[in-house]
Amino acid sequence: MALQLYNTLTRRKQEFVPIDPGNVRMYVCGPTVYDYAHIGNARPLIVFDVLFRLLREIYGAEHVTYVRNITDVDDKINARAAERGVSIRELTEETNAIFQADAKALGCLEPTAQPRATEHIAAMIEIVERLLAAGHAYPADGHVLFNVPSMPEYGKLSRRSLDEMIAGARVEVAPYKKGPMDFVLWKPSAPDEPGWESPWGRGRPGWHLECSAMSWEYLGEVFDIHGGGIDLVFPHHENEIAQTCSAFGHDAMANYWLHNGFLQVEGEKMAKSLGNFVTIHEALKDWPGEVIRFNMLKTHYRQPIDWTLAGLRESQRELDRWYPLAKQFAASSAMLAPDFMAALEDDLNTPDAITALRRLHREASEQVALAGTRLASCGHLLGLFVKSLQDWQAAPLLFDKKQVETLIEARLQARAARNWTESDRIRNELDAMGIALKDNKDGTTSWEVKR
Repeated sequence: MALQLYNTLTRRKQEFVPIDPGNVRMYVCGPTVYDYAHIGNARPLIVFDVLFRLLREIYGAEHVTYVRNITDVDDKINARAAERGVSIRELTEETNAIFQADAKALGCLEPTAQPRATEHIAAMIEIVERLLAAGHAYPADGHVLFNVPSMPEYGKLSRRSLDEMIAGARVEVAPYKKGPMDFVLWKPSAPDEPGWESPWGRGRPGWHLECSAMSWEYLGEVFDIHGGGIDLVFPHHENEIAQTCSAFGHDAMANYWLHNGFLQVEGEKMAKSLGNFVTIHEALKDWPGEVIRFNMLKTHYRQPIDWTLAGLRESQRELDRWYPLAKQFAASSAMLAPDFMAALEDDLNTPDAITALRRLHREASEQVALAGTRLASCGHLLGLFVKSLQDWQAAPLLFDKKQVETLIEARLQARAARNWTESDRIRNELDAMGIALKDNKDGTTSWEVKR
């Protein structure tokens, strides 16, 4: 089947038809490098890496251009550098190095280009000049702002009412703004802030402008796919569309807009105040990157995902079962299973693709060589089975011994009280942790970790 993608712009799945099959172009919003990226940021990394791999499979690796930017000028960066007492360059270099290492550990291919915002200031200034000349922007009090009423189709991506947009944008009240929705393209910089000379004085770009400039420089005025998290639909992506379309006179910036859903942790919104804030860097200390990747792909990218320890443990065990078979066979692009490819071509339906992998594993276990080759090949396209079997099995199993022993003692007490429901519940909890119990008439005699 032809590749189908859900387009946020049209609110439906559409057949993907590239502008130029010889150069399929995709832009995804990358990190603002002021701190460790959290586990929610891993989701677009992994999702759009899978799409990148699929597009390369369909059109050829040399015919796909994937750009993921690095935001290295931002008020959050300025504040964090001042807080730490380091230079902005030192902070952004350090944080970007950590991000790149994390992305690699998650099995993500390196994008075709990773432009830094600070290297594209000239393009940003040119876009602002175009907007001013066309009447879509105005200077005010050292700022340049986009004049939202000048674009009648503003809001077409998010499909929000004016009141909803004002609330969603957390509109800054400023005397120099003509309208409440007008947003900053360029703003003045204080002497101790990063700044560049411009026709409007020394200043720096607004966040939205940065992505418009970098996508234009690398992919052109109109390109195929723009991606990111669902939280970026408004105002960031809406404002990108407004700037780019108004500056270049086109109806579209990108033809397909893809957004991944939110992530929560153990059923709750992730927040530092709740103590459940997890960075990618921290997660990689506890789990192989391939387990994190596989666990992420078990949920369809547009659906919300609940990040749980039980889910990670099950993902670890499933990969443990698959690895020995998969590594017996060489991956081949020509050996991708039809149902696996049909799932991915149906709007990146990775849960169904993983169901196909489970079928292939069962068949390969029955000495079906074709299934084994397909298991290796399909897993490779998803970014799995990248280690040698020896390295995979040498990775330490992670569990909290004290927690295990506490649960076992609680289970023994439940059994003594003939509370079989609680006893079974604890056994199931231990099983989800990968702990196998050995019982006899005298109780639990021993336990072991299952691979």
